[in-house]
Amino acid sequence: MKYRIRAYADSDVETLHELTLAAITTIGLAGYSRAQVNAWAGRHDSAERLRERVRSGHMVFVAVDTDDKAAAYALLEPDGHLDMLYCHPDHTRQGLADGLLRAAEDQALICGLAKLYTEASALARPSFERAGYVVTKRRDFTIDHDGQSVPIHNYAMEKSLP
Repeated sequence: MKYRIRAYADSDVETLHELTLAAITTIGLAGYSRAQVNAWAGRHDSAERLRERVRSGHMVFVAVDTDDKAAAYALLEPDGHLDMLYCHPDHTRQGLADGLLRAAEDQALICGLAKLYTEASALARPSFERAGYVVTKRRDFTIDHDGQSVPIHNYAMEKSLP
């Protein structure tokens, strides 16, 4: 299947929210426990949060299929923080993460940023490493979910830009 990357449109918000939850609850189980996945997904409780972030200046790059349906996306904050990189389970292993990371980097260069940084899941870490990011530390923390404090981890990573 062919894909292209385009800018976010307001009509994408519900699809991207569903895509996020599908990615976390399906792909997430390859690297995290069910309790961790549920807690992680619980942090993405509404599509409106994404819409608000776009309104506040965050840039979203969307990989779409030939029918213009979102298959993956990345969210870049104005300071160079790449906060989201999610791919729908039906579209993994197609190079979408690599393309989205290139699009975010291109935009960061246009904006004159000196570096990009993220907190990557264990599952996304290889995509970031392929794009030239380096791990600065493993982050162990907890997420409060359903009355419990669920331990989870990710990786602080960064990439210096030319």
